[in-house]
Amino acid sequence: MLIEATRLPGVVIVTPNRFGDARGHFSEVWNRDTLRGHAIDIEFVQDNQSLSRDVGVVRGLHCQAPPRAQDKLVRVAQGAIFDVAVDVRRGSETYGQWVGVELSAENGRQLLVPRGFLHGFVTREPDTLVIYKCSDSYAPDTERPVFWADPDLAIDWGIDPAQAILSAKDAEAPAFAAFVTPFDEQELI
Repeated sequence: MLIEATRLPGVVIVTPNRFGDARGHFSEVWNRDTLRGHAIDIEFVQDNQSLSRDVGVVRGLHCQAPPRAQDKLVRVAQGAIFDVAVDVRRGSETYGQWVGVELSAENGRQLLVPRGFLHGFVTREPDTLVIYKCSDSYAPDTERPVFWADPDLAIDWGIDPAQAILSAKDAEAPAFAAFVTPFDEQELI
């Protein structure tokens, strides 16, 4: 596996090796021991899957507050997304900054989004299937959303905001200025 740092500490791109032949290819997409060798020691407890039928579906930005905060390892089994992580760790030098990565079934890249970051994505292809591992179960009472197109974050999603396809929850999410981070200095990597 290739592990690449991003400009946000703790957010890394994980690209599994692919072994191909005339039939297709094989990849080991997650291996605890391999990641531990890169100082990534996360116990995943839940796998999630989402199918987005259309281009321009936005899911996020969300996080879960401690004690139910989640680390996520996100990959695409079919289609493509632009995946985004936003640092919301109080005291972090990169607080409020974001990083975005193209993930697709074709490139096989994965994004590790640690606790202390908002997460969201926009679909780039129809019928996109996203699979992600989580280090804690879904706990809706701890979820903290932020409006995906907030001008204070200035995320370049690559789509016209008027064309975005959103859930009611994401369309009504509060602005980043109203977000009170539940992550303190102990979350800093």
